Amino acid sequence: MQKPPIRIIAPGRTYRNDSDQTHTPMFHQVEGLVIDTSSHIGHLKWLLEEFCRAFFEVEKVEMRMRPSFFPFTEPSMEVDIRCKRVGNEVRFGEGDDWLEILGCGMVHPNVIRFAGLDPDVYQGFAFGMGIDRIAMLKYGMPDLRAFFDADQRWLNHYGFRPLDLPTLVGGLSS
Repeated sequence: MQKPPIRIIAPGRTYRNDSDQTHTPMFHQVEGLVIDTSSHIGHLKWLLEEFCRAFFEVEKVEMRMRPSFFPFTEPSMEVDIRCKRVGNEVRFGEGDDWLEILGCGMVHPNVIRFAGLDPDVYQGFAFGMGIDRIAMLKYGMPDLRAFFDADQRWLNHYGFRPLDLPTLVGGLSS
């Protein structure tokens, strides 16, 4: 068993009974978890703002956190970011609209206790987001289902090369 601080990023496949233009029955999700003696909701908010700013390549991201329910966090929140919708395009960092992009919260004390840690000493936060969905938003894709069609024309249209990986030199957009 690892003692805190614990910092985990866990990508993986997720399954649910849902299928439409913006949801698929199998999608890819990334989960994040931080457990230590001093983490708090301010750290969570900062981390999510910095991620969104870097991922969507904008100078400023305005976020709001709305109360929600997830069984392993308390309080639980859904995160919206301010945006402007122009046709099928969503522009972040501007506008008067909001778009929900992820769920998060402070790790429930019972989860910490079940992990063999004292919740009076340790606390933490967790978040999860759909990788396919945020890629759809970043690149202005109107339909998630195209990710699973294996259409070479679609890959070429969005500038993806098969088996290509981003690099630190190339950045997120190269």
